[in-house]
Amino acid sequence: MVRSTIKPDIIVAVDGSPDSEAAIVWAAREAVLRGAAVKLLHVIAPMVVDLSISPVPENFIEWQKDNAKQILAQAEKTLLANTVEEQTPDVHSEVRFGSVVGEIVDATRQVHLAVVGSRGMGAVGRAVLGSVSSGLVHHAHCPVAVVHVNETQPADLSSPVLLGVDGSPASEKAIALAFDEASRRGVELVALHAWSDVGVFPVLGMDWRRYEDEGREVLGERLAGWSEQYPEVRVQRRIVCDQPARWLIDASADAQLVVVGSHGRGGFTGMLLGSVSGAVAQSAKAPVIVVRS
Repeated sequence: MVRSTIKPDIIVAVDGSPDSEAAIVWAAREAVLRGAAVKLLHVIAPMVVDLSISPVPENFIEWQKDNAKQILAQAEKTLLANTVEEQTPDVHSEVRFGSVVGEIVDATRQVHLAVVGSRGMGAVGRAVLGSVSSGLVHHAHCPVAVVHVNETQPADLSSPVLLGVDGSPASEKAIALAFDEASRRGVELVALHAWSDVGVFPVLGMDWRRYEDEGREVLGERLAGWSEQYPEVRVQRRIVCDQPARWLIDASADAQLVVVGSHGRGGFTGMLLGSVSGAVAQSAKAPVIVVRS
């Protein structure tokens, strides 16, 4: 294992599941793009045992430790297999004991990006985000990338970065990150803005053009400074009337990455994950980075 005193820039939550492996593969590419160090983190959760039913299995703690070492060793092999020798990132491994979500959230205080599979071992179906991925996007101290098991190989590395823009504080930070990611990848940025979060039904006499013009104005204002800072990034602007989550999920099929803020214009201070970002992280057809405000 490569050792370094450099503080890791990317942390990957690993548990040996297929989604965890997908997260490692994606993080390997991201580490090369960023020139970043990587920490592979596995958390051993406390075992709850009813002593009235059965005693604690003999040597169970040692088995957990050995299992953790095997999981991390395989994770490192996966990561290094998805980089070339000249671009191999510094790799760190760590085992923690405690609440899985709590320990990973605590570890995000010291890194720039957390990467997690959409669901872990024992999850049933893909109807909702797993408890770990959901906990991270709610509480992490840095942006969180959610990777689904079928997203390890983008259809086309020239595909654009897709950005959801709503004008909220979280959206502002998402814009900054999306421009940076598009610049690193050398691809186009597709910025999508919906002028309503909910379904809009045609109303007699409703001035649709006015709402569209206002949407273009909001999008133009939000992107102007960043386009000047990243002149090499070509920006495609898209204005839709309603239901941004549906449009973002549909457009994600043609993107290599989706970037959204953690809560939108309809949110309030205590609401840590909006319905749009939650739906996109759950159902997008590309990896999703959720940016907290």
